[in-house]
Amino acid sequence: MEKRQFLKYFGQAAMAIPFMPQQLAAQPEVCPLPYPKDNDKEFWARIRKDYVLKPDYINLENGYYNFVPTPILNKYMEHVRKVNYEASYYMRTEQWDNKNAVAARLAKLVNCSEKELIVTRNTTESLDMVIGGFPWKKGDEAIFALQDYGAMRIHFHQQQKRYGMVCKEVSLPNHPKSDEEIVELYESQITPKTKLLMICHMVNITGQILPIRKICDMAHAHGVEVMVDGAHAVGHIKVDIAELDCDYYGSSLHKWLSVPLGAGILYVREKHIPKIWPLFAEHEDDKTKIRRLNHTGTHPVHTDLTINDAIDYLEMIGSERKEKRLRFIQRYWSEQLRDVKNVVINTPAEPHRSCGIANVGIRGMKSKDMAITLMDEFKVWTVAIDYANVQGCRITPNVYTTTEELNHFVNAIKMLASRV
Repeated sequence: MEKRQFLKYFGQAAMAIPFMPQQLAAQPEVCPLPYPKDNDKEFWARIRKDYVLKPDYINLENGYYNFVPTPILNKYMEHVRKVNYEASYYMRTEQWDNKNAVAARLAKLVNCSEKELIVTRNTTESLDMVIGGFPWKKGDEAIFALQDYGAMRIHFHQQQKRYGMVCKEVSLPNHPKSDEEIVELYESQITPKTKLLMICHMVNITGQILPIRKICDMAHAHGVEVMVDGAHAVGHIKVDIAELDCDYYGSSLHKWLSVPLGAGILYVREKHIPKIWPLFAEHEDDKTKIRRLNHTGTHPVHTDLTINDAIDYLEMIGSERKEKRLRFIQRYWSEQLRDVKNVVINTPAEPHRSCGIANVGIRGMKSKDMAITLMDEFKVWTVAIDYANVQGCRITPNVYTTTEELNHFVNAIKMLASRV
């Protein structure tokens, strides 16, 4: 769902639900209890205590914004106070070194050189910087999917109007028979004029994980560069850029890494840095330096500082443990619904083809009506998806989500499916 459509839907849903104001503490208290590492059930119950959860609904729409757990939120407030206290002194002295240090740590997290990664504000900014800064010539071709995020697809079409390059779109199957089916789908569109291929690491509307390395190997064999939309990947599944062997990678850190709103990354393979034209002019004029792509003006630097705290929290949980938990949560509800009459799961069944995100629809029921009914009648907050070959609600629980909450959701879907 595009953001304008989302806001329209939210307004409709809000009119149907009475507003219940909540009094929130200025700085939520950190739970003093330790994290019981050896007992999985107790560990995730303890993690849940780190989240201040609104009692009005069950939040199954964490994909847009994984709101910040209390330990990270309190660190964020400390950074806000520090920057506000030091004011221009901080901005003129410490700001740049701190941002560079954060970028270096992020590079280590996703396994690339710190010379190839910058901190941005989100995935859209990161990938649109590549799309808009690519040296397009008339007749050059770009390939991407109908299921890709709208902001990037729109930007590709804008370059088509500006430079006369050609946009070619494929449609991804919701249930691919094999990796080769996906690889061949993209390869079928490649010609000698193809310059750039955009693919999702994890399709945002269904949660399908694509075989990135296999696609990159195929594209590189044809001399085509690959840009990966990893908006939902960092902090969710393993991201090893060296292993993926892509040319460009963008991600949003305010999603599954749980950084406050307004943080992302852009990776550019070192040899490609000189040819990407900066979005904004920067003092760094050495074309080999990725910092030349990183002029964002005066922005909330305390968000950049909090990236460190979010990585600390991820490392406390353990990346593999978190990924395992998210995959368990998704499969817990989706497997209960795959064989239910009138229910359609728009996400592949194979465990390696998805993790925490999945999409469910009901035959004979519009996606928007489904989302509104889930909220109004069952107090389950989610988001409607209705484009390409995906009609349903995207379900994105988080590590704090309980099986009891998912049981309530499963029962709600079964009830709605029985009515059509």
